[in-house]
Amino acid sequence: MTEQMLLPVSGDTIPLLPQDRPRTFSWTRALTILLSLLVVAAALSQISTLDAASILDLVPSSPSFWVLFALGFMAGPLSEWYIFNRLWGVGRPALGALTRKLVYNELLLGYLGEAWFYAWARKNSQVEAAPFGAVKDVAVLSAMAGNVMTLVLIALAIPFLDLLPLGEHGAQIGWSLAFVVASSLAVMVWRKALFSLPASELRMVFAVHVARILATTLISAMLWNMVLPETPIGWWLVLAAIRLLISRLPFVPNKDVVFAGVAVLAAGAHLEIAGLVAMMAGLILAANLIVGLGFSLIDLLTGERSDAPAR
Repeated sequence: MTEQMLLPVSGDTIPLLPQDRPRTFSWTRALTILLSLLVVAAALSQISTLDAASILDLVPSSPSFWVLFALGFMAGPLSEWYIFNRLWGVGRPALGALTRKLVYNELLLGYLGEAWFYAWARKNSQVEAAPFGAVKDVAVLSAMAGNVMTLVLIALAIPFLDLLPLGEHGAQIGWSLAFVVASSLAVMVWRKALFSLPASELRMVFAVHVARILATTLISAMLWNMVLPETPIGWWLVLAAIRLLISRLPFVPNKDVVFAGVAVLAAGAHLEIAGLVAMMAGLILAANLIVGLGFSLIDLLTGERSDAPAR
């Protein structure tokens, strides 16, 4: 049977799809399996760096902590799902794909997740438009929103830079960092001709990214305050600014682990703050490992992606 057949049943028709077509090679499926193996390798290499005992000693037992932590972890995939659902009308499977994108970016290599999501979008029958322009625009606007919010947090944190062991050069360093971020933002603004989405959709995407950054920054501050409630707000502003600065580094996986290392140096003698940041970085790394391993095991055991696009 090589053609589609329609059999009448009570006046209706039932499509019978051919079952004898040879399965063609799928680059998307091969890429998914390869990335799954890489996630497993990354998980095994990173698991030895986790000190479970010291992490558990600092973690609050309050359920509200874990609810906020889960919201903070999923803020990126949820915000991007809202964006792409508005642009393409994709359903729930896209949330799984965007969560994979987050894990690939965090555990393997920055922007590798965008490449995988582009391949996923190309295979998804619900995505009728060419996906490259939208994926590119969303990534560029995410970077622009990140730079804008980094400038805002640097401005708010400059009065508190004397908390760091920078000597008399704290303000100069703060303004220098602001200049670097502003310069990169100006370059991207001048390249706005590369955008392919309509202006109204670009504004929507930018607003969602700004809301996501505000939400994750606020959630992080609330989580930190749950662990060390007596810490002055100045420390939270400084740490939030450092965290956003680290997030601007391209092609760097495990940014929270890098942030933990920088924050430990910045905190100096404030061992409780250093321990808090290391604990949060460990929890985020553990969450990425658990989610990544879950996706990878499903891929390797079933041979198909749970969020595979319709054929």
